[in-house]
Amino acid sequence: MIGKTYTTLLGGRELSIETGKLAKLVSGSVQLRYGDTMLLVTAQARDDKSTLDFLPLTVEFEERHYAVGKIPGSFHRREGRPGEKAILGARITDRQIRPLFPKTYRHETQVIITVISADGQNAPDVLGPVGASAALSLSDIPWAGPTACVRVGQIDGQYVINPTADQLKNSRMDLVVAGTRDAVMMVEAGAHNASEDDLVGAIEFAHAEMQGVISLIETMREEMGQEKFNFLEETDLTTDLVPEIAEKAKAGGLKDALLTVKKKERSARTKALRDGIIAGYEPDPNAEGAKERITALKNVFNKVEKQELRRLILEDDLRADGRDSKTVRPIWIEARPLPRAHGSAIFTRGETQVLGVATLGTERDEILVDDLSAETGDKFMLHYNFPPYSTGEVKRMGGQSRREIGHGNLAKRAIRAVLPPFEEFPYVIRIVGEVLESNGSSSMATVCAGVLALMDAGVPIKAPVAGVAMGLVMEGDRYRVLTDILGLEDALGDMDFKVCGTAEGVTALQMDIKVGGITPQIMREALAQARDGRLHILGKMAEVLAAPRPELSPTAPRIISVKINPELIGKVIGPGGKQIRELEAMGAQITVEEDGTVRIFSAESANAEAVRDRIGSITREAKAGEEFDGTVVKTTPFGAFINLYPGQDGMLHISQMSEERVSTVEDVMNVGDKLRVKIVAVDDRGKIDLIRPELEGKIAPREARPPRSGGGDRGGRPPRRD
Repeated sequence: MIGKTYTTLLGGRELSIETGKLAKLVSGSVQLRYGDTMLLVTAQARDDKSTLDFLPLTVEFEERHYAVGKIPGSFHRREGRPGEKAILGARITDRQIRPLFPKTYRHETQVIITVISADGQNAPDVLGPVGASAALSLSDIPWAGPTACVRVGQIDGQYVINPTADQLKNSRMDLVVAGTRDAVMMVEAGAHNASEDDLVGAIEFAHAEMQGVISLIETMREEMGQEKFNFLEETDLTTDLVPEIAEKAKAGGLKDALLTVKKKERSARTKALRDGIIAGYEPDPNAEGAKERITALKNVFNKVEKQELRRLILEDDLRADGRDSKTVRPIWIEARPLPRAHGSAIFTRGETQVLGVATLGTERDEILVDDLSAETGDKFMLHYNFPPYSTGEVKRMGGQSRREIGHGNLAKRAIRAVLPPFEEFPYVIRIVGEVLESNGSSSMATVCAGVLALMDAGVPIKAPVAGVAMGLVMEGDRYRVLTDILGLEDALGDMDFKVCGTAEGVTALQMDIKVGGITPQIMREALAQARDGRLHILGKMAEVLAAPRPELSPTAPRIISVKINPELIGKVIGPGGKQIRELEAMGAQITVEEDGTVRIFSAESANAEAVRDRIGSITREAKAGEEFDGTVVKTTPFGAFINLYPGQDGMLHISQMSEERVSTVEDVMNVGDKLRVKIVAVDDRGKIDLIRPELEGKIAPREARPPRSGGGDRGGRPPRRD
């Protein structure tokens, strides 16, 4: 028998994990199946230790279009750069597994998740972390798992584990939770004004439900797992110097340096103190071996700095910039700083500043999606840009990083919950968050700036949204939750918990834990403190823009929607698209839906209104009894075609032209003649029969007139003989 399969129930459906069958040369390999969604997950580490001073871990999430029976839409017809969903899937896995590697482990490690089958209902993004947990647990790579990951929905007030794609459409929340046997490690969610209690309940529900998966992986490890290899533990030869350097730092004013409000000044003061202490140990930086000793001493100072910062927070409730644990940094806001943008705003909180810009477009501007989902496009985009100057650095600029995509997605989820339905506000919306300064919580500042830009543009959002980043410092049983964390507190703290929402509830959150996990009590406290911070920020935003502007921005284009009979769509488009090209030549873009909805998009209101009027004329449905001053546009042996209004002709039969017998149409009228006509009837195909109104009652209706001599009804001419 090749391979061994382990199964458990998750959300009422079977989850199976098979190992020993595929990719057997890799350290850890599993094939995971849930419904008809299947993933191949591998884990491999290099034998030799990296020279880097951090864990060189990479997680790749590979979507194969054959998984859904599609050929990629790229020019080369093969998969290229991972799409947004694949990158977000990789980030979910990375954030779950990274904290559980030994702190001194430095071997380059790679986890590759390949989606080889996708059923469109069971999302692979939460299955990838389960596969990674199993592959790492079975491998010889040192790792303190296993972990598990599930999605939670809330439908009709009930929590649902791993809801299908169809179920998610009716869910109040989309919550992804990862954890170990004992604690929750990672949370990411989008919600429709969910309460804090509902979110904590969903997290607890998820943690309980994932225990069966953790037990399954533990069984796999016991039966099939390899012995973990012995990696080289870092030996810190300067550990004994920590107390000594701590005393020197204390005497040199480390506390005052850490409490400096401004980031640059704080960094300069701590660096000067550090360099002075190190110089006492290594006066000649060019001496043999001095570089390595100086690096080690810097690491010792960093430990001392971290210890002192955490002590100040826990014992004195003092933070790096002098605030207490619940205070939000000073905020200032400017609306419409850009004169030509459709909507814009600057949001500044402390030393974090974001320029938010909103742009409105047509359906033609929606982003095309070429992934494994059934979606083909998205009418809302949020792009987060993090240039190196925002942190005072110089770096090479290229495409968007995974971090930028992840932060942008969080802000997008937060704002999407309050956007008006497309049917009510038929614009494609793009928000760009330009991070101009960054010292913590730039993604949350992007939420605030983006919402302000939307309101400045006049987009009728349901309610303003704000975001705040929470932190945590925990030592044993002591802990303190921090509101609006700095970059330094993020780096030296134990949690990064971002919460976004309206005054009523939460619309998005993201939590990453750097310790073994946190309890529900700490989560409740963090969410409650985040609510206070969020309401404070919303109040500051309301001082500048309390609600969307009553009118669209003067620079924003106008969209007019009209409804026509779907059977008349062809008239609007015209033969070969001729009619719609003529309409767009009037200065507008036009989209036509199958249900007869026509949207007219123009930068000038007058152009949009003119096109609307023209479409109204083209699609006007004539009714029996109406009279028109028409123009003869064509003559035939049996009658004349009269144009009643743009795009609509009727036929005046030769028998309805005169009381006297008419031999040829040209005896009575010619092309270009104008005459009054009346609609007699409109058949089920829209064909219109006309009469001259002054002859009504004097001649028999066309249907009732007897055949003229010679037979037929073509004005007395004999019937055609073939």
